[in-house]
Amino acid sequence: MDYNHPYTRLGALALAAVATLGVTSACSSDDEAPSGSAAAAAPAPEQKTLDGAKAAAQTVFDRFSGGDFAGAWELYTAAGKKAISKADYVKLNEVCSRKGLAITLTSARMEGADRAIVIAKQLVAAQSYTMIYEKDAWKLEPAKEGLALYKLGAAKAIAVQKKAGTCANA
Repeated sequence: MDYNHPYTRLGALALAAVATLGVTSACSSDDEAPSGSAAAAAPAPEQKTLDGAKAAAQTVFDRFSGGDFAGAWELYTAAGKKAISKADYVKLNEVCSRKGLAITLTSARMEGADRAIVIAKQLVAAQSYTMIYEKDAWKLEPAKEGLALYKLGAAKAIAVQKKAGTCANA
């Protein structure tokens, strides 16, 4: 593993920041804590930048390749979530996806203010993905082919992938 990789350094920096925030917030006075619903503040919006899109994309890829399909689904656009339920997405991917093979972001570019195109590689295959800035966060937009497959539901989508020879565990 390359410990000098930018994402490794970014992850270490993020962990250090979280640890520092945890320590400093543990030392603060209760007198300063807001009361009621203000205490449960909404998370800060993600950066609406290419770096923000790349970080969000890598998170999706890490969750997916690590087998956290429910977590990957959470990072889909509203259209992606509408096309397939979380339960069906998990079932489809548990049957047909290759878990444990890292997906690495190789390049990215902005396409307007709210859209980024990222290229990711798994083994020797590279593919482009679209990230959309939606509700203060970058989300993965499934390709049209993926949306069409998802709309079939898990059972039919698994059958289609097995027939096409694209189900990894068939």
